[in-house]
Amino acid sequence: MQTERHVRLFKNGRNQALRIPREFELPGNEAIIRKEGDRLIVEPLRRRSLLALLEGWKPLGEEFPEIEDRPPEAMDL
Repeated sequence: MQTERHVRLFKNGRNQALRIPREFELPGNEAIIRKEGDRLIVEPLRRRSLLALLEGWKPLGEEFPEIEDRPPEAMDL
């Protein structure tokens, strides 16, 4: 895979844009862009899994009350 390619910039409304060549396509439909000096860095937005999100939470520090686990009531049909 190439690591460099010449591209043209263009205007899209009031925004400046560029087409990303196929060999540089990013996964997903969102990205993070940041500027470091004269460079623009574009990285795919990586969604955290639910497990990773839950691992990052602190414990509540309180106990949940006991809940009686009764069988469901019969329904008249």
